[in-house]
Amino acid sequence: MKSITIKGSERENVGKKATKAVRDAGMVPCVIYGGDQPVHFTAEEKAFKNLVYTPNAHTVVIELNSGKKADVILQDIQFHPVSDKILHIDFYALKDDKEIVMEIPVKVTGTSPGVLAGGVLRLNQRRLKVRALPKNLPDFVEANISPLEMGNKLYVTKIETNNFKLMHPDNTVVAQVRISRAAMKAAQEAAKAEKGGAKKKK
Repeated sequence: MKSITIKGSERENVGKKATKAVRDAGMVPCVIYGGDQPVHFTAEEKAFKNLVYTPNAHTVVIELNSGKKADVILQDIQFHPVSDKILHIDFYALKDDKEIVMEIPVKVTGTSPGVLAGGVLRLNQRRLKVRALPKNLPDFVEANISPLEMGNKLYVTKIETNNFKLMHPDNTVVAQVRISRAAMKAAQEAAKAEKGGAKKKK
């Protein structure tokens, strides 16, 4: 999985006043969990642009002015309800030998016969929860729609997994090909025409 680097400054004061001062300065208060003890730091809001405002999934390298460095994933993020500014971010430290759960984007591959026949592809799950060791985290989960005829569904059990596990019930629908209105109307008209032809023959 691709990684991005975010540079920050370690925080000594983490009270409400200090946090407000951090935000007023255009910085985002953050914390890293999962280590021996939480690490509090701040970084510029624009530093998170490629992490937060993207459909892709990334691991993150946090580089602090104190010399500390940590491999992490984004765990939780809080936005201001009105301005949508980032208020706080929680990260979780990665360990090479410990599996983690992360949401990974779904990438559609293949050509569906049902779509070629006029059906409409619907992607029910744009992201899937994956459990894996950090080194095995995929950039995306591949959903091959080649077997899907009109009206068919692609279940999570049909997704190929390589060194990772999908954390969803077996009946989870990842994608489906629906009959379009135009195709349904054409089928109805064809049925009427066939019925009318049968009556004339009588």
